[in-house]
Amino acid sequence: MADLTRGRLSVELSGRTEYGPGVVAELPAFVEQLGHARVFVVTDRGLRATGIVGRVEKILAGLEYAVHEDVGPNPSTAELDRGAARLRAFGDAVVLALGGGLALDAAKGISLLAGNPRAVAADADRLWDAAGGLPLIAVPTTAGTGAETNGFGVTEDVRACRKVYIGHPSVKPRIAVLDPELTLGLPAAVTAASGLDALVHGIESLSSRGSSPISAAYATQAISLVGRWLPVAFRDGSDLEARSQLMLGAHLAGHALTFSGLGLVHGIGHALTAHTGTPHGVALAAVLEEVMEFSAEAAASAYESTAWALRVPPGSAIGAVREISGALGIKRPLRELGVERDRIAVIAADAVADAVTKNAPRLAREAEVVSLLRSVY
Repeated sequence: MADLTRGRLSVELSGRTEYGPGVVAELPAFVEQLGHARVFVVTDRGLRATGIVGRVEKILAGLEYAVHEDVGPNPSTAELDRGAARLRAFGDAVVLALGGGLALDAAKGISLLAGNPRAVAADADRLWDAAGGLPLIAVPTTAGTGAETNGFGVTEDVRACRKVYIGHPSVKPRIAVLDPELTLGLPAAVTAASGLDALVHGIESLSSRGSSPISAAYATQAISLVGRWLPVAFRDGSDLEARSQLMLGAHLAGHALTFSGLGLVHGIGHALTAHTGTPHGVALAAVLEEVMEFSAEAAASAYESTAWALRVPPGSAIGAVREISGALGIKRPLRELGVERDRIAVIAADAVADAVTKNAPRLAREAEVVSLLRSVY
């Protein structure tokens, strides 16, 4: 945790949250409250099959809107550039980000790029001082990423085989619309992957170098909610209470990571996804307990808080996390994720170079990450 005797603490508690079953029906009022009557919906290619896109279209029927569905499972910089071009053609509007975390991330990038016509997503690092993007409303349809809480996201530069961070304060969602009813139809595998992402957000936020009393408050409550309700939602996807509690926990975890940053689990996860296309939550699960063991001494106090939040005895945090992961059946050896043994060194180098890795409680050398990856191969 940050040493508050050696500097100042600055956090921005902004953004509005609308939470509750059925709250998505109030979208037109939210759009109008932002001073607009036109909506540009950004969503992923597979969401329409769930019926959610059609439901939102009916809700928006009284407004002028367009639906942009050109977002894949790992959105690329090229997809963001195409979306921005279409948004510029559509004109001034509220951007409605609808879907899982990657769709929300893509919407942020599209909004920002639309406000900067000469910019391209591959040069995202240069956009922190750019002009603002269009106002954004986020409607998550999974409970995990917390992408609705902040103005940054991750996209993939396919040619460079790397993850790119894109964001700006202007594209932090003005309103986060959390309707747990939208998650009732999620397959168990998606519930597991997105929920485990939320659990990791809480744990890494609590143990990161950027942790503070404010981020720790969010992270501890997030771990408590996700740890209790994720296995329940996984077993019974129709349990509205479990879905509601899990969505709230994921949202709190998103706030936590926004204030504190993440760590090595995400650094490795980003590298694995970039090289193999492995879903984000599955990539995190592959190394979660191993990274916790690697970091145990440096993160001892944070893991004690994790154990408390998970309602297990002191010193049992790693075992409790292993039990949750086991109940979800999500952990896979790297060879099953498409990792070739001779690519481990490259993946390790990319993980160490990832910006989030520098925030870990114990800084890892490439050789140490190689050893860790070989242990789960």
